[in-house]
Amino acid sequence: MTQYRIPFNVPTCLGQELAYVSDSLANGHISGDGEYSERCQAFLEERLAIPKALLTTSCTHALEMAALLLDIKPGDEVIVPSFTFVSSVNAFALRGAKPVFADIRPDTLNLDERKLPDLITERTRAIVLVHYAGVACEMDAIMKIARERNVAVVEDNAHGLFARYKGRYLGTFGELATLSFHETKNFTCGEGGALLITDPGLIERAEIIREKGTNRSRFFRGQVDKYTWVDLGSSYLPSDMLAAFLLAQFEQAAAIQARREDIWRRYQRGLSAWAASNNVALPTVPAYVDQAYHLYFMLLPSLKARAALIQHLKDWGILSVFHYQPLHLSTMGQRYGGKPGDCPVTEDLADRLLRLPFFYALSPADQDEVIAALQAFEEWQ
Repeated sequence: MTQYRIPFNVPTCLGQELAYVSDSLANGHISGDGEYSERCQAFLEERLAIPKALLTTSCTHALEMAALLLDIKPGDEVIVPSFTFVSSVNAFALRGAKPVFADIRPDTLNLDERKLPDLITERTRAIVLVHYAGVACEMDAIMKIARERNVAVVEDNAHGLFARYKGRYLGTFGELATLSFHETKNFTCGEGGALLITDPGLIERAEIIREKGTNRSRFFRGQVDKYTWVDLGSSYLPSDMLAAFLLAQFEQAAAIQARREDIWRRYQRGLSAWAASNNVALPTVPAYVDQAYHLYFMLLPSLKARAALIQHLKDWGILSVFHYQPLHLSTMGQRYGGKPGDCPVTEDLADRLLRLPFFYALSPADQDEVIAALQAFEEWQ
């Protein structure tokens, strides 16, 4: 049992999830790439208009597949924002690449595209960007730089499924993109992910990598009479039971997104005056971006103010949390040369960011209580 009356997250379940899981059991195929896996992948391919989507056991594993597909090797450099989850860098460091940490923009908290030209060297193989909170990075500028310098782009789109940049879906710009279906995400199966492929030339090898380095997918399509080990790979297929749960979520995509938009806008309306009078910054969303409504955050005046506010909300029975810590200052980040001052915006904002409860079943009454609790907070010093 949680000690909080209003938790930070409650996984979404809208009705058909358990029925579909039961059906997958009845079908007798609960391992990877069954009927429900194929239906989920087809849904993503059709909705996003991409050549291929492959479900994976996690977004982390999708990123590891991306590193293998790009043939990342020791000595290569990969640019990644310091303000992100560790998986964004781990997948490439595991292949021997050196992470080059980039700072973020102070408005959207996305990778600052203005820093890229000075970070790219002759050893740069990829730019890994993160669409923070489901708000798009500046893709026109990033793609222009990447194409001019012949550098691959991988979109870590764990937050941004169905969000758009100037009318185009996130996850369809770079050669590769990854998704997360962790329980905190808009669409979930508990643990899961997907690799999105926009370059058709990468599809066959992606299938091989995902199937332990074998050409098993070609065997099941009748293209070879037996399958064998042909490349590096691992076991990245999720159970079809998880895909069954996920398909039920996809089928309710419009309802899920509409509800999350309502919650986000209710916070924005309810807190705007309070934030303005207390030197608190609320999320910035450019006019040409359609966001995913993945989370709601605030930037407090100081680390001390954030700690006091977290305790204040806890006293009200409300769980609020901070987010990423600067990767360049982590133990591993420092091994790769990270030091204080390298990413000043990241270092500043990571100390001041606070996330509020945000999930499909958050009731208007509970959300109003969160807003009321914030408005009652007075311990700014």
